[in-house]
Amino acid sequence: MCAGRGRLRAPRALPRRPAQAGRRVNRAAALRRRRAARAGQYLALLGYLVFLAFPLLWLLSTAFKPPRELVSPDPSWIPDHPTLDNFRQAFDEQPLLRAAANSLTASVAAAAITVVIATPMAYVMARHHRSPLSRAATGWVVVSQAFPFVLVIIPLFLVLKNLYLINSLSGLIMVYVVWSLPFALWMLAGYARAVPRELEEAAAVDGAGRLRILVSVTMPLLAPGLVATALFAFITAWNEFFFALVLLKTPQKQTMPVVLTHFIGAEGVADLGPLAAASLLATLPSLVLFAVIQRRITSGTLAGAVKS
Repeated sequence: MCAGRGRLRAPRALPRRPAQAGRRVNRAAALRRRRAARAGQYLALLGYLVFLAFPLLWLLSTAFKPPRELVSPDPSWIPDHPTLDNFRQAFDEQPLLRAAANSLTASVAAAAITVVIATPMAYVMARHHRSPLSRAATGWVVVSQAFPFVLVIIPLFLVLKNLYLINSLSGLIMVYVVWSLPFALWMLAGYARAVPRELEEAAAVDGAGRLRILVSVTMPLLAPGLVATALFAFITAWNEFFFALVLLKTPQKQTMPVVLTHFIGAEGVADLGPLAAASLLATLPSLVLFAVIQRRITSGTLAGAVKS
């Protein structure tokens, strides 16, 4: 009897608990919701890309269409008889190369000067962001972006007239720098705040001075921000129309956006084919520049520096 009591019995299988089954159902439902949300994000991104690409694709199609297809009541995406006559006519009618050279000079100079001026100012704002001066500078950045062009063009014209900078690329470059500087300063300050203070403190312990720290430690980590700021200033100056229209009078000094308006007649009738061809050529520099330096805009350099 004692021996019978001492026998070992096989353990019985425990029934599933309702709580475990409920957690599995909740995890499956959460996974389905995440997949649905991700699919919705991809659809929204695809719609946004289509929205952005539609004008460029239509411009590309129009630039290669002959005059008969431009006035067709049934327009098509792909030209039936593509031609380069619109490009030849655009170069024959307007000095596009000279206008592109003027725009390139003004844009590159404005971008370089903006970055040089904004870098030390942004560093000071980032390191002393709680000071009253830094807060005042941030407020100036926000307020300055609300000024319309019409509000500042008259005093700006008078100032440049007294400086004998009307109808000159130097005066236009000065205007572009002043107009792009607030936003560039705010953008670079955000990048500067992301630079860890520990790296600068370690360099100071090793005996590096403030200037050496700024040049050898901080500036390499700010490279993505510098590239993004320069790209912003360049595109802003390249696409700007209003200031160039008011400040530049002679055709030899006019920039690309102003020259594009010459394809529109006095009665508002546009020479659509050459205008599309010239507009496509004016769009290419910004696209090429962004495609070349887009990898530098990412902030992966900073992550690698922190790990090291």
